[in-house]
Amino acid sequence: MLVNADFSAWAVVRPSEYQWIASPQAGVERVMLDRVGDEEARATSVVRYAAGSVFPRHQHPLGEEIFVLSGTFSEEGMDYPAGSYLRNPPGSSHRPSSREGAVIFVKLRQMKLSETGVVRIDTTHPRSWQRRQDGEICPLFSNDTEHVCLRRLGASEVAYADATESVELLVLEGEVVIGAQSYDRGTWVRAPQGACPAIAAGSMGATFYMKTCSAVEGTVGP
Repeated sequence: MLVNADFSAWAVVRPSEYQWIASPQAGVERVMLDRVGDEEARATSVVRYAAGSVFPRHQHPLGEEIFVLSGTFSEEGMDYPAGSYLRNPPGSSHRPSSREGAVIFVKLRQMKLSETGVVRIDTTHPRSWQRRQDGEICPLFSNDTEHVCLRRLGASEVAYADATESVELLVLEGEVVIGAQSYDRGTWVRAPQGACPAIAAGSMGATFYMKTCSAVEGTVGP
């Protein structure tokens, strides 16, 4: 299966375009944002857990990245409310569930095999954020090719990306403006290298997940 699989092209999915597709597990649905493969795929998705749903234990040979958008996501006896960022490295396994229901943003099979660290960040804690000249930033993960963070911009503030990097955004609050296009809450945007130098907030400001990458997308490095 190929969904937005051309990483040299822009890709945009707005909330009005979400298509919820049942997963193999009852009570768990996903919106496929990009995907290369079938059930075992390199994938970016929005996943919805119904209250009381449980996914059987499974492994992630190439890792899994999660941001909890709403509700409470649980794994290994720990609860992660909205605003939690999780990064499970290649070779890890878990049995995810949600007692009350949850919606999460998930990236699968997109990590380097050399990545070994487990990351857990509460992005709602004030100390997770740093003030910069171009708004506020909550660092989530960084290596030699990939940088992941949350950005918070005031009205009309602008963040800049390196021209050598691809950019991926998920709008969490407010409105993001790129060129002549505006993107509201829940919109996912992926831009190829050099195509998205400036990211501005709308008149009410914006908060968004942001990943920049200098490697060729769609591949996993050593």
